[in-house]
Amino acid sequence: MIALPKQVCTELVRIALAEDLGTGDITSELTIAKEATGTGRFISKASGVICGWTIVKEVFQQLNPGIFLDIYHPDGSTVAAGDLLAVISGPVKDLLGGERVALNFLQHLSGIASYTRKLVDLITDFPQVRVVDTRKTIPGLRIFQKYAVRIGGGYNHRFNLADAVLIKDNHLLACGGVQTAIKKVRAAIPHTMKIEVEVESEEQVREALKAGADIIMLDNMSPDLMTKMVKLINQQAIVEASGNITAENIRTIAACGVDIISVGSLTHSVQVLDISLKLTTD
Repeated sequence: MIALPKQVCTELVRIALAEDLGTGDITSELTIAKEATGTGRFISKASGVICGWTIVKEVFQQLNPGIFLDIYHPDGSTVAAGDLLAVISGPVKDLLGGERVALNFLQHLSGIASYTRKLVDLITDFPQVRVVDTRKTIPGLRIFQKYAVRIGGGYNHRFNLADAVLIKDNHLLACGGVQTAIKKVRAAIPHTMKIEVEVESEEQVREALKAGADIIMLDNMSPDLMTKMVKLINQQAIVEASGNITAENIRTIAACGVDIISVGSLTHSVQVLDISLKLTTD
């Protein structure tokens, strides 16, 4: 089961609540009695995949450990507009104090999970192809955004620069080409680590194969050229497609025969899933 590290959730939520609450919710302090309690209903206003309850729980636990959250649709659930997602109850001031932070996380991560599921579903007849994310994430939120990709049925690329070797165009420019870069890396890394190189032409593909690259990323290639390069590589390396992948062209890319399709828009520009929290007082 995919899980988010408790300590990471705790710290991020602490920062988010401090940002939103400031010195205190002045409106609630002036309008709501301290002893007032209530119940809230999380309602989906669109269809999609839910993701983010671990963080929602942490938000309200930090505000008041006595708050109770009853989840009807856990992470990974497919929901429709109008579905009741969860019911929350506790002191009204604390429910309102965490409302926006909780919804911000829940809507954003559910948006990522929903879009990931959409892309994955579009290529179900290409079972060998994995949809993966990138490092194009919101600073500080990467682990949560990548979690949402997994919940949506996708896979994760590297989490940070220390995770894996990926020789990109600027590395190639700075060190003198594909073979030189791979040779330098191969001499220094552990035998357990793979080498991926980003290429943009047939010449670079041939150089990568000659140098023994483990993964070859075909960057912004046309479908015709990509299909040709997959045949040239001929299973000598894992093949990744990257660059402006959308719902409109992902099937065309998958049909080229690649193993991996990396999609930056999974995290850098995804639309949130519209969710509301409606309160009623006791």
